[in-house]
Amino acid sequence: MTRPSRPSFFPRETTAFGVFELPRWRTFTLSALATGAVAGIVLRSVRAFALTHGSGTSWVYLGAALAVTLAVLLGALALHLANFPVRRWPARAALFAAAEWGGEMTASAALVALRLEPLGTTGRATWGDLPSLALRAAVTRPAALAAFALVLAGVVQLVRVLLGRRRPPRSSFP
Repeated sequence: MTRPSRPSFFPRETTAFGVFELPRWRTFTLSALATGAVAGIVLRSVRAFALTHGSGTSWVYLGAALAVTLAVLLGALALHLANFPVRRWPARAALFAAAEWGGEMTASAALVALRLEPLGTTGRATWGDLPSLALRAAVTRPAALAAFALVLAGVVQLVRVLLGRRRPPRSSFP
């Protein structure tokens, strides 16, 4: 009776594989913490700039500022989620929301320290206003991000189903 041959752990011929490095932008968007934190910092900074340097009475200006901040927030989430399968999105979206909240509160604390935070109860925010800012952000951001992730997942699945119908059938050959 012959024994089956053992696999060779040391091949007779070796080949060199080229190193494949992801672009820096892609490696940045792979991290929910980094993408969320930067989005939070940019979001709070843009909002502070818009509220202090623009017309606070113009609905067009405030609407445009809101549209820019939503584009930053939801665009950063979409950039991050695009790297993963849909089944991993709930955990990724929750981690992104936590990181975004942390980045936003860090930026808000820095703006309060510099006396530049415009969202206080009576004018500029103080350290006493920071808990209410944190609570407001902790309630609104995750809800908006979860709703967007849910709609985005639905659209992705719908497009996959529609594109799957157009593809020719797979052949039985490998």
